[in-house]
Amino acid sequence: MDQLDRLLTVAEPLLSRVDQVLSAAGAPEGHQVWPELRRVRLLPGDAARSVGALRPAAVAEAVPELRAQARACADTADALPLATSWTGDAADAYEALRRRTAEQLNAGPNSLSRRMTATADLADTLTDWMTHSRNALASALAEALTSAESLILTTPGATFPGLPETRAAADIAALLLRTIADRYDLAEDLLAEIGPLRSPQPV
Repeated sequence: MDQLDRLLTVAEPLLSRVDQVLSAAGAPEGHQVWPELRRVRLLPGDAARSVGALRPAAVAEAVPELRAQARACADTADALPLATSWTGDAADAYEALRRRTAEQLNAGPNSLSRRMTATADLADTLTDWMTHSRNALASALAEALTSAESLILTTPGATFPGLPETRAAADIAALLLRTIADRYDLAEDLLAEIGPLRSPQPV
């Protein structure tokens, strides 16, 4: 359990109240929460829980095995023996097969070794993105929990002049949704990493 897990537990009543107010009363016209709602397409509680469900450690655990398998493919390709002691059609056929096998294992752009390495690189990048996303949301939640808006929404009878409950809910929602949306926008950059993992196209 990290900081985000702890904060999500503490913030659950606030998140539920924000979602409830937004669902029942909406947000003030022209409020900054509207574009963030369109970006995320989730209420703040559901959006925050989706980030809380990210588990970077589980992804990171797969990286060493992927890199080990990539090295094993490369080592196997290097270890394929040359047909040095025999000649003829059989030797030529073996050499052609040896080269194709080596290319599939390590030499070619779509070889198993390169694809496993690309997968491991992507997993490293995804782990980093998950970790930073969780940390960013934890900071936003801490800010929301210590705000006047939180006091209004979670304390019966609490009011502040000029800050009605609907505005308070919208302000907190905008903060959380903007944080999450910005992090998910960065995730689009990860799509470029998937290129080497696609199945090779026929020539």
